[in-house]
Amino acid sequence: MLQMTTSWLSDNYIELSGALLGLAYIILSIRQNILTWPAGLLSSLLYIVVFFNAKIYAAMGLQVYYVGMSFYGWYFWLMGRKEEPAGKVPVTNLTGRQGMIISMVALPIFGLIFLLLRRFTDSPVPFMDSLISTLGIMGTWMLARKILFNWIIWIVSDLCATFLYMSRGLWPTTFLYMVYLSLAVYGYVTWKRSMSQQG
Repeated sequence: MLQMTTSWLSDNYIELSGALLGLAYIILSIRQNILTWPAGLLSSLLYIVVFFNAKIYAAMGLQVYYVGMSFYGWYFWLMGRKEEPAGKVPVTNLTGRQGMIISMVALPIFGLIFLLLRRFTDSPVPFMDSLISTLGIMGTWMLARKILFNWIIWIVSDLCATFLYMSRGLWPTTFLYMVYLSLAVYGYVTWKRSMSQQG
């Protein structure tokens, strides 16, 4: 049993490390802690390898985007808090204008990712991979800008991702996304409370 466990850990250490850092990323983001971004950066770098090996190419590309957004979020949270009286970037609601722009950007992104996966890769799950990736792009931007609606996006995305990764046999990642789903609900409640305290 010990040998089997050791062998499994040895074979899956990149995925496990990425999952643990991903969990830290979510917990830190709920707490609005600046360490959210270095944890997310490291997790994304590891998951580029995991998703490439699993042939989930849009999710792999999404991790590249997450690397860039980690730098953006890190910068925005650092610089934004210097301009705020409380020393912290406030949580805000999604405006109608932001929602319209995000919708107008999301549809072509989804279509493009789906088309690329369908025509140029051997992805067995192009629709779901495209949907999760598009939601991730929108959700991460909203998280970096501290928009409350990011948690709603993550709830939908994490639910879809749980089923996708289960179907691909990525068990540590499936478990991680089940935890993400619970934490996204908790994150919404926590940030909503934070908004009322700001007011």
